[in-house]
Amino acid sequence: MNPERQNGNFAPSSPVCYMSIRIIGFTPMRLLICLFLCALSAGATTSISVADFGSKPGAAELHAHVITELGKNRSFQLVSDPAQADATLAGTGEIWVKGHVSLNPRNRTANDAETLYSGYLSVELKDKGGVTLWSWLATPHSASGNAPRDLAKVVVSRLTDAVTARSATAPQASPGGIHASLHGAGATFPQPVYLKWFESLQHSLPGVTVRYDAVGSEAGIDQLSKGLLDFAASDALISQADYFKGGKPKYLRFPTVLGAVVPIFHLTGMNRDLRFTPEILAGIYLGTIRRWNDPLLRAANPNAALPDHEITVVHRSDGSGTSYVFTDYLSKVSPPWKTVAGASSSPKWPVGQGAEGNDGVARRVRELPDSIGYVEYLYAITNHLSYGVVRNRSGRFVSPELDSISAAADGASNRIAEDFQTSLTDAPRADAYPIAAFSWFVVPASVEDSAKKEALKQLLNWILGPGQKQAAALGYVSISPDLLSRELRALEAF
Repeated sequence: MNPERQNGNFAPSSPVCYMSIRIIGFTPMRLLICLFLCALSAGATTSISVADFGSKPGAAELHAHVITELGKNRSFQLVSDPAQADATLAGTGEIWVKGHVSLNPRNRTANDAETLYSGYLSVELKDKGGVTLWSWLATPHSASGNAPRDLAKVVVSRLTDAVTARSATAPQASPGGIHASLHGAGATFPQPVYLKWFESLQHSLPGVTVRYDAVGSEAGIDQLSKGLLDFAASDALISQADYFKGGKPKYLRFPTVLGAVVPIFHLTGMNRDLRFTPEILAGIYLGTIRRWNDPLLRAANPNAALPDHEITVVHRSDGSGTSYVFTDYLSKVSPPWKTVAGASSSPKWPVGQGAEGNDGVARRVRELPDSIGYVEYLYAITNHLSYGVVRNRSGRFVSPELDSISAAADGASNRIAEDFQTSLTDAPRADAYPIAAFSWFVVPASVEDSAKKEALKQLLNWILGPGQKQAAALGYVSISPDLLSRELRALEAF
């Protein structure tokens, strides 16, 4: 299928094709996935149904390229009838213009320029019952002349790897039967995946309803401590003084996903990613680096045409786990920052203007030329914002993506305390993105309402089981199997 551009958007030039994954029989999800993986590992040719990827610009071309790449792969067989599908690849995607680059530096005319694109492709492989078997979020390493093709290749390659890996399946949720309404609040960092989880939960636990308010980590913990919530979400470490009461823990904390904080920027005409060193990020937020063409920025980005413009600094105005992760990182890599501000969910910012929530910071940076901010990874992507490549402890400039975020937690399980609280920023691995963190689900250590307690256990069982399969589609990394086992043992004692 050769896609063509129509009216500025992307559209396929031939009718939509369908594919299906044929799975043997109807079995419980664990056995279903095992049979599916083993069949593919044995070299069986399977078929897959691909739903459309929505109506955003570029979605149709992404769909066409995924079909083309699957057609090249001997593990998959294209079929035309979607009714024959036992599993479906569903998702969303979008492509947008990142900028233009001249093919002839001596003749920078519009006719000579190549258009560079950016975008994303978020996909989930689902069985007939709508249960997610696998997911992924593909983003380009840099602006590309053919982003749809590049993203499709990544997705099909990852899908092939996943179904041939014979990896362990996620644990299943507890049986249903309980009826309760739960109210939680807190971090905006994991909000996209939490909202997806709570919507998907209705298929597995229809008796449990969940309302979640993204008010920031600090406000969530404060409301939980006052007895106003059933659970909170936080990306900030809780101090020992706040955690204990009378020598006993007041809360139980469960890591649910691993995510990343990324520096975002708005520079008109900048069609390349920028490199940020720890010294640059600390200097900008300390106010010692004030202009985009500062010598440190030019040294890190020798090929970028940095303007002689003042930097507009944007930070969170609310008590934020995202701010905690960002300042925790700055405190590790910059002694001046540690002295002046330190790690906090509500630091005393030396410079800049505040905005509420990850979405507020993303919106403010998008509106203000020459600005810089920091947000959770997905907020940068969905707001079409440029985000920086950050130098890690090993001296490598690493882009935020699922593999580099995952690398930040590799090997960390043995170092995580019994209460699961740990910092992952400035991780030692050479391929690790340096501003990564867990997000925690926080519940009271003692819950008197038996129905709510059982509902919380079932909710966490689902999140730490089937829910983990949905995380990657939204730019989050699932918890490692060994850490999940530890969490499930702790949940049994709740």
